[in-house]
Amino acid sequence: MALIVQKYGGTSVGSVERIQAVAEKVKASAEAGNQIVVVVSAMSGETNRLVELAQAVQQPPNERELDVLLSTGEQVTIALLSMTLDALGQQACSFTGAQVHIRTDSAHNKARIQDIDGARVKAALDAGKVVVVAGFQGVDEQGNITTLGRGGSDTTAVAMAAALKADECQIFTDVDGVYTTDPRVEPKARRLRTITFEEMLEMASLGSKVLQIRAVEFAGKYDVPLRVLSSFEDGEGTLITFEDDPTMEKAKISGIAFNRDEAKLTIMGVPDQPGVAHKILGPVAERNIEVDMIVQNISQDGTTDFTFTVNRGDFPKAMDILRRTAKELGAREVVGDDNIVKISLVGVGMRSHAGIASTMFQSLADEGINICLISTSEIKVSVVVQEKYLELGVRALHEAFGLTEA
Repeated sequence: MALIVQKYGGTSVGSVERIQAVAEKVKASAEAGNQIVVVVSAMSGETNRLVELAQAVQQPPNERELDVLLSTGEQVTIALLSMTLDALGQQACSFTGAQVHIRTDSAHNKARIQDIDGARVKAALDAGKVVVVAGFQGVDEQGNITTLGRGGSDTTAVAMAAALKADECQIFTDVDGVYTTDPRVEPKARRLRTITFEEMLEMASLGSKVLQIRAVEFAGKYDVPLRVLSSFEDGEGTLITFEDDPTMEKAKISGIAFNRDEAKLTIMGVPDQPGVAHKILGPVAERNIEVDMIVQNISQDGTTDFTFTVNRGDFPKAMDILRRTAKELGAREVVGDDNIVKISLVGVGMRSHAGIASTMFQSLADEGINICLISTSEIKVSVVVQEKYLELGVRALHEAFGLTEA
């Protein structure tokens, strides 16, 4: 008997018909002799609807009360799925985050899980029931309802798997695994049989929407075997694991990630002196704007040009901050561009293969694509290019690194 945690996202439970399909899949897993814990999201579109309701009565909504409101989305789903399982003859029991004591910190709308008491879940499993748990939510030490931020149900599932020492955590979604890149951009993209936690973490942080980055971090930290599967078709999916597959060394690149939500800002002619980077980025950080890539160029006249990227949604706010900073520092000019994207190559094979970056740059140059910024790490190379070249760049790199071949 294996203990398996299965997570189904909003698309997978987006209608009564889809909930019934999930129930059939869960029942089949239970009848195969497994103990099953199911973590579900709200039905697709429900969280957005609730946010709109909150914004209609208060701007911005009170964060504590918004969490109370948003947590109801998952409560609807766990009840409907449990009822459906019961109607199929499979005993089931639903629990909210509070009922299974998913304890978080008090950061409303973006809380982090601190502890889970699995006793109640284990008792229900031992009684032969499928346990259905609301994802995305928990309670803090004062008993206040908290939510984990968008995509938080993935984190709930991995945390439950870690707390219960599950044999596997299966994330069911609308794709049948992790691909070499987004098939909507490159139809020749290939599903990966395995990918390392390290690579998946990079892919998630660089724009891949298959898994929430916190869930991957959690799984890697607690050694939870993680598998991405399709809710709508059978298959083995993609197993996310540690680097112990001897075939991994053969692949230079595992995948290509990209992020459309990028914007670039440059402050030009800043006096080149100690502490100037902090004077530029300090005010940006104080406004909770995350900075991604950073490049500094020193001029011969004793000034420096300082360029960094932010999320596109933060671009107007960041530009206002940078203009004020430019006046304080006596900088020459501030320029910005919110029509850029970031394309990244990811692969543990980079550690043992030279020439990855040069092949990347040549492939883009052959297509007439100019590179605005470059950033590298041990297992990734990222470039910023104009948004109009995104699909052409991804397809060119996919071909250059032979990612179509199995």
